Parts: sequence; structure tokens; C-alpha cells
Amino acid sequence: MRASLIQIGVEEGESVESRRRRVAALVRDEAGADLVVLPELWTTGAFAYELFATEAEPLDGPTHEAMAKAASDAGVWLHAGSIPERDPEGPLYNTSLVFSPDGDLAAAYRKIHRFGFDKGEAVLMGAGEELVTVRLPGTTVGLATCYDLRFPELFRGLVDAGAETLVLSAGWPERRRSHWTLLAQARAVENQAYVLACGTAGTHAGVPQAGHSIVVDPWGEVLAEAGGGEEILRVEFDPAKVAETREQFPALKDRLLGLTVPRRG
Repeated sequence: MRASLIQIGVEEGESVESRRRRVAALVRDEAGADLVVLPELWTTGAFAYELFATEAEPLDGPTHEAMAKAASDAGVWLHAGSIPERDPEGPLYNTSLVFSPDGDLAAAYRKIHRFGFDKGEAVLMGAGEELVTVRLPGTTVGLATCYDLRFPELFRGLVDAGAETLVLSAGWPERRRSHWTLLAQARAVENQAYVLACGTAGTHAGVPQAGHSIVVDPWGEVLAEAGGGEEILRVEFDPAKVAETREQFPALKDRLLGLTVPRRG
């Protein structure tokens, strides 16, 4: 499979609508890829808390419209990162959208673990309750978002649901970049799965972003890693390696502790 992780730079001075158009064009340029991945909350910036309510949109809002069209134009599976979703009957959510090459919404994942320690996202947004997987040709993808990376039980649940490729969108801060790399490799090794983790560049509300989007194989080897600025990380990987790794080193069969979490997909 060919994947493109678009590490978007989010800076002050660019409107949400302008960035939406720019990112749609970047997605279209990746025609020929099998999967394109965008970062977390790239419309607003993951730390621009004051924009969450004003820029929140329904699932079928302007970002859905723009990204569905871009996915269809490029003929790619598109993990369109996440948006501040406004549920008409509830709170805001940090929600990821996945589109098929036909432009159909194939999956939506509401972030379960909210960051902020009783402030910021943790109080401004509701928590998701379901694990989400989506079947792509050749691999089953499990969805996670940023702070979720610190909670291994979520990824175990995704593996139990059949995930072979773990795709994570993030707005990870530069000051904890070493954790980002370490945890991405750990999630790959312990689950014997690919990890595709796409972050943002730039500065969100005064918080410098780590960038360094990364792709890790089921043995924990880094296949590709971006730098700190806006760029597109392109990589080829073989989904069959997941089954081969799990057969060669069947550690998952020795699990004694289970996890029961509602899931769909």
C-alpha cells in the first residue's frame, strides 16, 4: 500500500476556509496513493481552544463536503483528520472522518481520551465511547487520535476488533516529541501492527507543534519520519507483514488479560 501523511502547518493569519481549500488541493495532489492521512483539528489548531465552539460544524458540514470531494477527485481513501464536531443534541466532539475513494463517509470516530487535565479539550468536548475500525482493501484500519496514544488498552481493543493498521491523527506538542516517537513504536511492537501517525506543524495558540509524523512497522522499525515543518511523508508498506509477524512471533496468543469496550466497524 502507498500512504501519504500530510503534515499540515497551522499558523495564525490563515482562515479556516482558506486552509480547507489549501488542504483539499494537497489531497488531490496525492492521487495514486491508496491512503492519505491528515492531522488532528487542522482546521482550527489543536490548542486553539477559543475557536472550537465558533468553528464547530456538523458531520456533514463544510469540511465533510470539501474532503469528500477531494477524496473522490483523487480516488483515495482519506483519513481527513479530525474536526470540532457540533452534535445538535449534545456537546462538541473531537471527531475524525474517513472517506472512501467514492467520497462516501466510511467511518467517524469521536476521540475517547480528551487532553487537558480538567481544562481545555477535557472540559470543552465530550468523550467518545466507541472504538472504530474500517476495512480498506488489504487491511483493517483502527482509528485513534493524539492523546489516545498514551492508552495502550484502546489499541488492544482495536486489535481485538481486527485492526492491522493503526492510524492516528494528532496535534502533538514539540516539548513532548520524544514521547510521540517512543509511544508510536511501542503501540506498533505490542500490537504487532503498523502505526501511521500524522501530526501538525506550526504553532497552535502559542504551542509549537512536534511535526515528525511517523510510520512504524509491526516489528517497531521506523519506515519513514517527517521533519518539523509542513511536508508530505510518503511511504509504501506491505499489509501482509502483520500476519507474518504475528505468526513468526505469536505473542498476542499468550494474552491472559482481556478488554471489553463497545466497538463498531
